Amino acid sequence: MKPTLTSLDHLVLTVADIDATCAFYADVLGMQVEVFEATDGTTRRALRFGQQKINLHEAGHEFLPNARAATPGSADLCFLTGRRLSLWESHLAEKGIEIIEGPVRRNGAAGRILSIYIRDPDGNLVEIATRAA
Repeated sequence: MKPTLTSLDHLVLTVADIDATCAFYADVLGMQVEVFEATDGTTRRALRFGQQKINLHEAGHEFLPNARAATPGSADLCFLTGRRLSLWESHLAEKGIEIIEGPVRRNGAAGRILSIYIRDPDGNLVEIATRAA
């Protein structure tokens, strides 16, 4: 029997400024900043949401092993929300965050979604989506 994967545990973002990234993802997207000790004894930071997390590497100081071409601003991320996008639009406006596209219909992993797009401090594309009815 062929082995299969079941879910995503975490991913890694390489960023120019970990403090700026943590502030953005916590303040704008509501993620929790987690400080943890890695198995190699180093102290690291991650962004936790739901049952997933995003580990952070600072550009030029990546932990090993790492992506071959780890570069700030090269990610395209989609996050699901249980809130109406109109609430997100108001929240983002209050935070001074420009919506660069949307709401638009897209195809998500489990079906149709309705999405808005913003950028994080490194220029990564961040999609906030709801499951479409």
